[in-house]
Amino acid sequence: MGNMIINHGLTSFILIVWMGINIFLFVWFYFFYDLGEQFFYTRHLLGSALAWARAPAAVLNFNCLLILLPVCRNLLSLVRGSFMCCGRTMRKQLDKNISFHKLVAYMIGLMTAVHTIAHLLNVEWYNNSRRGEYDGLSTALSDLEDTDNTTYLNPIRTLEITPTYFALTSLAGITGVIITLCLILIITSSMEVIRRSYFEVFWYTHHLFVIFFIGLVIHGAGRIVRSQSNLDKHNFTLCKDRPQDWGNVPDCPLPQFAGGFPQTWMWVIGPMFLYLCERVLRFVRYMQAVRYRKIVIRPSKVLELQLVKNGFKMEVGQYVFLNCPAISQLEWHPFTMTSAPEEEFFSVHIRSVGDWTQKLISMVEELPEGAQGPRMGVDGPFGTASEDVFEYDVSMLVGAGIGVTPFASILKSIWYKFKDSDPKLRTRKIYFYWLCRETHAFEWFADLLQVLEKEMEERGMGDFLTYKLFLTGWDQSHTEHVMVRFDQDTDVVTGLKQKTHYGRPNWEKEFEQVRKDNPSSTVGTFLCGPQVLAKVLAKKCAKYSDVDPRKTRFYFNKENF
Repeated sequence: MGNMIINHGLTSFILIVWMGINIFLFVWFYFFYDLGEQFFYTRHLLGSALAWARAPAAVLNFNCLLILLPVCRNLLSLVRGSFMCCGRTMRKQLDKNISFHKLVAYMIGLMTAVHTIAHLLNVEWYNNSRRGEYDGLSTALSDLEDTDNTTYLNPIRTLEITPTYFALTSLAGITGVIITLCLILIITSSMEVIRRSYFEVFWYTHHLFVIFFIGLVIHGAGRIVRSQSNLDKHNFTLCKDRPQDWGNVPDCPLPQFAGGFPQTWMWVIGPMFLYLCERVLRFVRYMQAVRYRKIVIRPSKVLELQLVKNGFKMEVGQYVFLNCPAISQLEWHPFTMTSAPEEEFFSVHIRSVGDWTQKLISMVEELPEGAQGPRMGVDGPFGTASEDVFEYDVSMLVGAGIGVTPFASILKSIWYKFKDSDPKLRTRKIYFYWLCRETHAFEWFADLLQVLEKEMEERGMGDFLTYKLFLTGWDQSHTEHVMVRFDQDTDVVTGLKQKTHYGRPNWEKEFEQVRKDNPSSTVGTFLCGPQVLAKVLAKKCAKYSDVDPRKTRFYFNKENF
């Protein structure tokens, strides 16, 4: 429990607060509509479906307020900067923005389903009351005339109107249909299999959120849920059994009803304004000129772009969004920078996965030697968990495949810090693990490791950086090649003195060794890789951490885009 609190305590607290607010809003508004005297006649027509429709609406308002905030990248960077004086635990929460965005989306989807089902029942019961299928009071309430738009209660005004017609022609009905369809498309296209295999589908359908929010703001203006507005003159406890006397005796004047004032816009106007500012800032950055310094096609179809942009400043492990108008005017894709802050340019390594990256690499391959690449828009840089790598006594860096990119930036920065004898460097030890399926993937990164290896030896700090490369896939020819050259001083794959390991790491052994070698240290474990590996490392951090602050503690951090 203590280890869980160290790594996930604040996250759990935030989720409990969020869930608590959702539960409070649901319960409060459920009983407001289920017990409120002004809704007595409305409940007589609709029953408990009234409360079941309105309570989710309140929860929807709250979550629609939150849904845009985690994707305001510049806002998060601003907040992260203001938290630099605070603890790393607070900053770590910002790295879980996409996870929270998904969680809020699930709540919106769930509440939308409850809200929609309840209102479908409401429309059916409104229609049955209009047709006189219930008691005399329901018929009397449905027959109230539309005097100055204040007297009627049942929004289905004539017998000719069917529930389907009402749902597709009323303002509340048509906007409800539109925003529900938008939500279904957004959520289904966000599934992992679609997002990774058909990113363009995910990207374009996600922009239906514009229609969703416009429809959401307009939706409540239909005011189909009405409450009694003259309780002081028409006492329903005296008059509910005497509908024939309504308007004929002084004690029972005609009940009057009014639709509730639309409130959704008050919940979402602030986040919508912030997101609009976010998009304006992105457009300004998009218009700023970007120049190519160098273009290199690395092995395994990895494209390296070295770019220069006036006023661009970065930190280790940060990422940028790239847009190539020649491929798509709207698509922006995140890439971790592989350059160090000390360099005069910033670089990214792009692997060929998906249509966008394949098209970009094909365009670059067709360029004449020395020519500038296609126009590129750059938005960023944006902070990630890897920014805090030098805040720990010891850091464990774990990269899988192209997920090594943020650690390229970190290792380059370490080289510059040693070169300049930076006195602010707090980190005493770095463990670097890289897992790859094929040997070609090591090639573009091996040069950097060779430089670091040589630099550490010359300075007598060979123990500062411990790196282990793991090859998780190989064939028979590679096995024979390794066996022939096994006794060489350098590795046959990378040319490094550290030999490549075959298979996957034994994380139990690795964490045990790190804890043994670094007593009384705070160890930051950083991963850029798949979710399956993230779960394994998170459990190991919890298992091998000690609650005693005088002993070794592991803190898990994962890159999220």
